[in-house]
Amino acid sequence: MENAYKAWVGQSVLLQVALGDIKVPLRGTLLKDGSETIRMRIGEGWDVDIYKSMIMTVEHDSMVLLSA
Repeated sequence: MENAYKAWVGQSVLLQVALGDIKVPLRGTLLKDGSETIRMRIGEGWDVDIYKSMIMTVEHDSMVLLSA
């Protein structure tokens, strides 16, 4: 699944991530699409790698506020 998330790089996204039986939403900016992981910036300068196998869905983050 390499480059499966390439179209989302640089965009604000909402990921639905499965952690065992728990599903959690993660908001942030997708930074990189690697072979087994994606890199995402959550908050101010906190970059995390997430295994692609844990990602259930990805969509545009509709909560992003646009500056006036």
